[in-house]
Amino acid sequence: GGIVSLTAAFENLVGRVTMVEKDEGVAAVWQVILGGGAEWLAETIVNFHLTPQSAKQAIDSANESLESLAFATVVKNRVNRGGILADGASFMKNGENGKGITSRWYPETLKKRIISIDKIRKKIQFIAGDGFDVCEQNYHRNDAIYFIDPPYLKAGRRLYRYSAVDHEAVFKLASQLKGDFLMSYDNVEEIRDIAIRYEFAVQPIAMKNTHHAEKTELLIGRNLDWFLG
Repeated sequence: GGIVSLTAAFENLVGRVTMVEKDEGVAAVWQVILGGGAEWLAETIVNFHLTPQSAKQAIDSANESLESLAFATVVKNRVNRGGILADGASFMKNGENGKGITSRWYPETLKKRIISIDKIRKKIQFIAGDGFDVCEQNYHRNDAIYFIDPPYLKAGRRLYRYSAVDHEAVFKLASQLKGDFLMSYDNVEEIRDIAIRYEFAVQPIAMKNTHHAEKTELLIGRNLDWFLG
């Protein structure tokens, strides 16, 4: 969901973006970057010597401060298999090109991304909370567009800390939004059936999972003619 919000902001597709995240670790990253700590986080990443031991130490120090939690989350995302942040996820072993946990550690690239986000941070509002609640509070607005990216029905428990979602309720809420919306979901029969009941348009699109296997996921909206061209 984050990349959609950032693209909309960077490409000036909207005047303002509101991002909502429930996971405390992911939220901490955004709170630090958008709260004036982007340079600190970028420099901390660049100056960090990544080893299995230093990664474990950084992750174990997550509870010391908001900044520590943000940095620990970045480290977990880079060193865990598939970038999975859910509790119990393990470090990658071989990684890309046999480089182990350093195979996805690109400090200079991460620094550039963080500094770039910092330059447009005034266009972004961040809310550490439940996206469901925020949608309910703004359902009446016809000047808002929503991108809804819930945990997958099947793989959510493995991928996310907060994976328990009432998917029927998500669709019901989407049907009540006055503004347009786009949802992404795993391509499974249960989700397709719910979408059909609400008379939403459904379009499978190609994607790669954490194992780089080519699969499809679903784009769901009221009308996807713009996507089909």
